[in-house]
Amino acid sequence: MLNTLLRDSRALGVLAVPLILTQLAQVALTTTDTVMMGLLGTTELAAGGLAIVIFNQLRTMGVGLVTSVGNRIAAAAARAERQSTDHAADPDGSAERAGEPPAHAEVRAVVRAGLAVATLAGIAGGVLMVLIGQALSRLGQDPAVVGLTRTVLYALAPGLLPCLWFQTIRQFTVGMRRPQALLRITIASVAVNAGLNWVLIQGAFGLPRLGLTGIGIATSTVYLLTFLALYLSAKKDEELAPLLSLNITKADPVVVKRLISLGIPIAATYGSEAGFFSLTALMAGSFGPDALAAHTAVNQLVYIVFQVAVGLSHAASINVSRELALGNHDDARRIKNTALACAAAVMAVVGVLYVTVPHLVLAPFLDTGSDQALTIATHLLVVTAFLQFFDCAQNIGVGLLRGLDDTKSGFRITLIGYWAVGLPASWLLAYALGLDTLGIWLGLLTGLATTAVLLLRRYTRSLDERRAAVLPAGV
Repeated sequence: MLNTLLRDSRALGVLAVPLILTQLAQVALTTTDTVMMGLLGTTELAAGGLAIVIFNQLRTMGVGLVTSVGNRIAAAAARAERQSTDHAADPDGSAERAGEPPAHAEVRAVVRAGLAVATLAGIAGGVLMVLIGQALSRLGQDPAVVGLTRTVLYALAPGLLPCLWFQTIRQFTVGMRRPQALLRITIASVAVNAGLNWVLIQGAFGLPRLGLTGIGIATSTVYLLTFLALYLSAKKDEELAPLLSLNITKADPVVVKRLISLGIPIAATYGSEAGFFSLTALMAGSFGPDALAAHTAVNQLVYIVFQVAVGLSHAASINVSRELALGNHDDARRIKNTALACAAAVMAVVGVLYVTVPHLVLAPFLDTGSDQALTIATHLLVVTAFLQFFDCAQNIGVGLLRGLDDTKSGFRITLIGYWAVGLPASWLLAYALGLDTLGIWLGLLTGLATTAVLLLRRYTRSLDERRAAVLPAGV
């Protein structure tokens, strides 16, 4: 039993570890931008922060639209492996001998369709960013902030397209189980972004001094460079190169429609989760600046650790798609248990740190803040020690269902967990029972735990139904 768990953990880790580190590097990318904005001044930080919030919301939903590309490619690649094995084992020559397994053509079709969806989403999102920039002055924002935010949005808008192209190629490499270049490219992008920020902000090397707008231009440039780097890396890979096609004019409308039908619920799920946490921040703010500062600090810690959940979820999702394509239902069931065991191990270590050395954990955020904010945040960390396992588990649940090509159930269940359970529980505990910010986080814990249980139960039932459908009667 232990040997099986260790073997499955290693198989999951091959995909999960590079993805987790890549996610953490992306957090470093946005953190670099935020630090640079803060050095320019309070108004610049407010304007740049608002622009990043808008960009990230659209980027996150755009990424959701192409996330299923990895699952489709993983399943197609598994079928290609099985077809190749069958072809090699065919002694009488009766098998199809058309040069390559038909599933290889399926992989190329998914890549083309994914890039087509990314292109549509990138153009639509870029236009929407410009329109939002125009509308900001009507939303009661400070005129000085509006003007700066608008220029940053205009600079960021072109970067959304290569950003989503990069995400599509990323899904392709992950689906093919070859994500190693992702980490190197993402880490390099952090250094390049910091350098470009400095050059464009200060106007070095004879370039104009662009200030805050330079950060937006640098970010868009980095997205373009990372896309090109990942594409060129894939084209140098003997296994990936023959399957990577950028010719979106040949995208199959049927495949495009399928990706969009799978992607819309994923994008909606991402947007729903972001909105859920945004509302809890507003609730925390109603209890004063100390409560909001504590909430913000702990929420940032949760966000950083959440990248572990993202990596585990995506790796589990890809492996489920692969195993089901091979007909291995028992292995697909074990993936759930392995991912949850890995999540429990990581979150246990994090939870121990939260409980035993809370002041050390909070020092980067609240070292110069008020004692009251630090006290509130310390209490919140006790809740967070348990909350983060359920947060990770529910994200894994969404990924597992995505591996079944079931994105609609994940969206419906998260709506129940976040909005029908979590938000009312937060309000009841915070206001009706007078627990203030602690009540908000207990409500978050309740909502995330409910979501995790429902998602994992749905996955188990769906897997049982699929197994029953392929087994002969009486088995």
